[in-house]
Amino acid sequence: LLLLSLGLGTIITMTSSHWLLAWAGLEMNTLAIIPIISKQHHPRATEAATKYFLTQATASALILLSSSMNAWKTGQWDISQLSTPEATIMLTLALAMKLGLAPMHFWVPEVLQGSTLPTAMIISTWQKLAPTSLLLLTINSLNPTTLITLGLLSTLLGGWLGLNQTQTRKIMAFSSIAHMGWLFTALTINPNIALITLTIYLLLTTTMFFMFMMTTSKTLIDLGTAPTLAPTLLPLSMLTLMSLGGIPPLTGFMPKWLILMELTPTLPTISCLLA
Repeated sequence: LLLLSLGLGTIITMTSSHWLLAWAGLEMNTLAIIPIISKQHHPRATEAATKYFLTQATASALILLSSSMNAWKTGQWDISQLSTPEATIMLTLALAMKLGLAPMHFWVPEVLQGSTLPTAMIISTWQKLAPTSLLLLTINSLNPTTLITLGLLSTLLGGWLGLNQTQTRKIMAFSSIAHMGWLFTALTINPNIALITLTIYLLLTTTMFFMFMMTTSKTLIDLGTAPTLAPTLLPLSMLTLMSLGGIPPLTGFMPKWLILMELTPTLPTISCLLA
């Protein structure tokens, strides 16, 4: 029932053209995932559920406030009719908080570390769809400078902070932060490249989490001992991790290459920092 509500909330948000309906879908989504996170009855799980609820509730309140401000100024509740500068900035920050972009990224590693592997997979993949659909619907109204700044900051922080991690869920959390940064950057260039980036991220992250679940790997040491259980899983997991890191000629390199190709002629400094 909770998974059904989770799916329904996302579908409502993705298919709606009215701000209140989109907000209701996001709220349904959040309220469905909270019991899933806290079902372990462990203090860490309860803490993760509380942190997730507080950040998502704050972001939802900001979305409702920005849509109300826009409706007050324009008389329109249509998602595509976002034209007020204050509402645009507020919506961008709210969606960045929902997706876990820097500097609103602090909840992501903590929530994923306090969740089970299947729950962490849902948070890292399915929960990204609804906010991203709102970004795609409002992309023509959003400020490109804000998007690129948030994207660059997330990519750099996600890459640096993930370097000294040994917990697999925290590594995936920082990978998520970095990839959402690439997604925000891609949105300023071409929404089609952003969709490719999101699709490849979702496929690779789901694959990686399934490998962790099959071997019950919670740390890199566990992953190193996995060949005794399944000899083929270690090379596959290494290839998937390298693909997530964007190593050529693997699949994960393609969206990063497309983004850098588009960025280099206009913003060479940004593309250099991203590379």
